[in-house]
Amino acid sequence: QVQLVESGGGLVQAGGSLRLSCAASGRTFSNYAMGWFRQAPGKEREFVAAISWSGGSTAYADPVKGRFTISRRNAKNTVYLQMNSLTPEDTAVYYCAMNRRSDITSYSTTYSPTTYDYWGQGTQVTVSS
Repeated sequence: QVQLVESGGGLVQAGGSLRLSCAASGRTFSNYAMGWFRQAPGKEREFVAAISWSGGSTAYADPVKGRFTISRRNAKNTVYLQMNSLTPEDTAVYYCAMNRRSDITSYSTTYSPTTYDYWGQGTQVTVSS
């Protein structure tokens, strides 16, 4: 049984930083690409970032490029999302997800939530102005 457990969310002032972590179990973590998504109240879940199985390839949504960094440590079965220069528009529940593929070379399999088979429970990030 695959489990993804996020942590690190919280309340931060605009301009601040947070680092989210997602610990995986129940599957060979290093075989799969991982992603972060977020969902704000009244909005659809949206792609934030993804990383290939090795960490050698990453992808970001335009609104977070240059501010967020996704990374992974396969020895710890953990994926991270470093978030800097946060704005109130970043307020959302953040979810990590495990892709059914190992790579992120395809647009559709990287950005679409339908290609992620397993999801965490989410962690709330609130950015105050």
